[in-house]
Amino acid sequence: MFKLRVALACALTFGALSPALAQDTQRFRTDKVEVIVETVARDLQNPWGLAFLPDDRMLVTERAGRLRIVDANGTLSAPIEGLPRIAVRGQAGLLDVALDPSFAQNRLVYLSYAEDRGEGRAGTSVARARLAENGTALESLAVIFRQEPSYTGPNHWGSRLVFDREGNLFVTLGDRFDLRNQAQNPENHIGKIVHIKPEGGAAPGNPFLNREDARAEIWSIGHRNLQSAALHPTTGELWTVEHGARGGDEVNIPQKGKNYGWPVISYGVDYSGAKLGEGTKKEGLEQPVYYWDPSIAPSGMAFYTGDKFPAWRGSILVGALAGKLVSRLDTNGNRVTGEERMLQQLGERIRDVRQGPDGFVYLLTDSRNGRILRMKPAT
Repeated sequence: MFKLRVALACALTFGALSPALAQDTQRFRTDKVEVIVETVARDLQNPWGLAFLPDDRMLVTERAGRLRIVDANGTLSAPIEGLPRIAVRGQAGLLDVALDPSFAQNRLVYLSYAEDRGEGRAGTSVARARLAENGTALESLAVIFRQEPSYTGPNHWGSRLVFDREGNLFVTLGDRFDLRNQAQNPENHIGKIVHIKPEGGAAPGNPFLNREDARAEIWSIGHRNLQSAALHPTTGELWTVEHGARGGDEVNIPQKGKNYGWPVISYGVDYSGAKLGEGTKKEGLEQPVYYWDPSIAPSGMAFYTGDKFPAWRGSILVGALAGKLVSRLDTNGNRVTGEERMLQQLGERIRDVRQGPDGFVYLLTDSRNGRILRMKPAT
């Protein structure tokens, strides 16, 4: 795989770019197609989540606690007003963003974030609000979910937001690092996926609705730190990718009421090198669909369904932080059958991956001078 500056070629192929953006246009060879990666926007502080508005502008979150609109020319709006109280420390801050399935009619936006609960404590929360017609503020904001218990630690918040086909919301939640043993405890939200109604409260059909010893919002348990989630385009099932420790990043298809093993089983080891839990398998605990060892530190995923990269249809595209790459996973039904690692020479931590309405692939780079990148076929 190689890269080459091709600003002039891109200007001829895709229309003129500003001089500043043209400097960041690069060409890469992948197994199936040659691609061009171009900068759409820059000067974002640790961008975390991305959602496309109906007019093809983008809502983007910055972990530092800002939400912005980005237009087609890459121009950033002023920070949108009316955000909730956000704790910004360590891995905490403003995290994911999702549009209501009926956004065109109701303009509702959902945000996940580390909520400042006072006295140094915080927890992953989800709020929804109406985006003002002029796009400058959030209105009528309400918190619809709070991870309990809150905690003082700065790490492992989750958290991706995915609407199912019935309009209910999946929220992925981290184990808060120091509380990892609580991922096995159904009486709290630590290390869980929850499934809630759009206004809050447990979604119909959740597995623990009638149990007094479990939280009704829970969908599945035994997760470490899930920062990737998407619905399968054919089956409508939720797929996730979660961080392991030193190794053991996992692809899962979380089924309701099932236990995905953390920290009892893992394909990784602790950061000290010590063994984790009881090994890699145990009866009653689910096995991953796929895992990485060593870890790539996955964050953000999308199923590719567009027409711009026909050879990638059905693939899962997963961003990697420590790995500084995009992993393309071939799938066959509920199996991962192969992997291609792309864009390693870009040298960027990839925080989120989205397919745009134009069929191109959009990436967020995780840095204090973060960018929105667009991946196009070179021809």
